[in-house]
Amino acid sequence: MSKILLNGCDLDIKTLYLVATAAEGECLVEIAPSALSKMESSRRMVFDIVKTGKAVYGINTGFGALSNCHIKSEDLSQLQLNLIRSHCAGVGTPFSLNITRAIMLLRANCLARGNSGVDPSIVKLLLRFINHHITPVVPQKGSVGASGDLAPLAHIALALIGEGEVNFNGKLVGSDFAIESIGQKPAQLGPKDGLALINGTAVMGALGAMAVIEAEHLMKLADIAAAMTLEAVQGTSKAYHAGISELKPHPGQIASAKNMRSLIAGSKINGSHQDCHRVQDPYSLRCIPQVHGACRQTIAHAKEVITTELNSVTDNPLIFVEEQEVISGGNFHGEALALAMDYMAMGVSELGNISERRIEKMMNPTFSELPAFLTKGSGLNSGLMIAHVTAAALASENKLLCHPASVDSIPTSTDKEDHVSMGVTAGRKLHEVIDNVKNELAIELLCNTQGIDLRRPLTSSNALEALHAKIRQHVNPIENDRIFHKDINNIVKLINSRELVIAVEKVTGEIQ
Repeated sequence: MSKILLNGCDLDIKTLYLVATAAEGECLVEIAPSALSKMESSRRMVFDIVKTGKAVYGINTGFGALSNCHIKSEDLSQLQLNLIRSHCAGVGTPFSLNITRAIMLLRANCLARGNSGVDPSIVKLLLRFINHHITPVVPQKGSVGASGDLAPLAHIALALIGEGEVNFNGKLVGSDFAIESIGQKPAQLGPKDGLALINGTAVMGALGAMAVIEAEHLMKLADIAAAMTLEAVQGTSKAYHAGISELKPHPGQIASAKNMRSLIAGSKINGSHQDCHRVQDPYSLRCIPQVHGACRQTIAHAKEVITTELNSVTDNPLIFVEEQEVISGGNFHGEALALAMDYMAMGVSELGNISERRIEKMMNPTFSELPAFLTKGSGLNSGLMIAHVTAAALASENKLLCHPASVDSIPTSTDKEDHVSMGVTAGRKLHEVIDNVKNELAIELLCNTQGIDLRRPLTSSNALEALHAKIRQHVNPIENDRIFHKDINNIVKLINSRELVIAVEKVTGEIQ
């Protein structure tokens, strides 16, 4: 079991992903003692403010456009309870269990920093939810990415007070039942507790962090798939010469070119056509380092932004114990995340765009010198004709999904909250793009493994032969038309399990 201590300062994307995807019993998450002490200090300050009766936003006032309403001390618990109930206005399909767990961990890490004034016992209960795999039902739609991800986070808070629905032991149950099952009691909200639970960027941050891990994996796989396609169509590897990238030294391009050289090293297919009639390959083959490299850098930028957000305090107002001040600000605004996720979506989408072009090259016998649509019985058999059409449909859909959400804004709360980021929309679109590109790369691998079979008895490199063998354990060579939907799904499963990249890296070592 991995034990993880949250202190609000050093959570990284890999740890977030580990906790979000862990099976029950694999991870134990707790608050670090140093963080707990800070949380207790800020909590005491909240109660000191309540005693003075001085109006302080979020503690004894209304919220948003109602911030000028001063609330009596005897009504403060009801104020927070009303906040949670009223803000549970999310709609649509719930987030996946993994995404929701990531949201919960990120919110706990933010509160552990000690600037929120929340009751530490509530954060401890949130961590018990994570440790016991009690996962609230959180609708995906309802956040505009500023004032925090209010609606989705309210659904998590609702579960903590025993009024929401959760997934527990494989069933959908009331959260009060799940809380009782682990020997706990529902959270009792005091001053500022409800606001601290929902006023932050945890949904945006979690979507971005989980996407980074998926995108980094797809980035490796895109290089691998491209190398296999190059082999299938007998393209040249000269365009990946190290000297070319030294003259245009973008880090992503250098990494991709290096990967391509490593993946093809020792290939007999590559050695068989060194003096062929082709002078230059099409851009979808020749410019792989330049395109894949640029995509790499969108992911790297997003990773930098999201890593900063993971250890940021993103609620409002913020409590500064040493200065004895409570200050209203705007750390709940998700503009940095929204822009970064829109940028990353464009980068990931381009992996699919160029993959679709490589698939087309394999379909075309004039270029590939392989049978049309990679089937020996063209005419009687349609081969992979419509698999390519599916890839084209996905590539086209991604162009629509890449319209940036972050350039939109819509005023809310009687124009008090007059500029918003639409960060959750950016994150949701990003995950759709990732899913589409997974399927596009699966189709490319379905095609290029067939292309390699048609090049026999020539063999590729040891790394690509290992990849081919792993796919052939689950997808048979194509002799006649069959239901290719099943083959695509089988390859997607291999992508999700990381088995394809693992098979290659056992030969090459870790690729960049």
